[in-house]
Amino acid sequence: MTDLKTVEIDLPASSDQLRRLELGNIVYLNGRVFTAREGVYKRAIEDGFGMPGSREGLGTVNFHCSPAGTVAPDGTSRLGAVSATASFRFVKWFDAWFKLSGCNIIIGKGGMTSDDYRRLFVPNGAIYLTTVGYGTGALLGRGIREVVDIHWVEELGMAQAVWVFDVKRFGPFIVESDFDGNSLFERENAKITSRIKELYQGTRPATLRRYGETDDKSEEVI
Repeated sequence: MTDLKTVEIDLPASSDQLRRLELGNIVYLNGRVFTAREGVYKRAIEDGFGMPGSREGLGTVNFHCSPAGTVAPDGTSRLGAVSATASFRFVKWFDAWFKLSGCNIIIGKGGMTSDDYRRLFVPNGAIYLTTVGYGTGALLGRGIREVVDIHWVEELGMAQAVWVFDVKRFGPFIVESDFDGNSLFERENAKITSRIKELYQGTRPATLRRYGETDDKSEEVI
């Protein structure tokens, strides 16, 4: 088994640091991160409100996330689990978002296509990190040291608000897109697809299946 290379990055990340990352590297982050998803994107870009804070205040790492956060009566707040949401839903906003936010790291789950990365991420000097899988929200929450600020709670609600927090060894995340716009998922899926018939050879057809489901496994691989 090949050992996975682990990289720790102090934020804000420089272009040189991001350029050295390779697909499949495991990344931990130290510094400032903020959450923003579709409600924030729409309000900032389509509704014309812009960013709710400065780049220095928010940081340049955007986590697509539904945080499990609480705000106490005295105004103090804390974050527990931070679970990623699917990023492909935000593609239509990315070009404007990068220019507005100055972000160079996006964190989420599911990833996008290499075409999206090369068209939107590469020109803006950004890369994509994906979460390891489901059920890691509490693990990621251990890396949060302090909630610095919360924006747009009244306008968007707790789950969609912008949570700004400082982290230490926040991760693990996997490099899904590199500085050239290549995709880890696309690369590995191509390897699996090329052997899909071999992998399923000798298996029986499903007894129960969904409407329209096929026994041709090559049509099921994305």
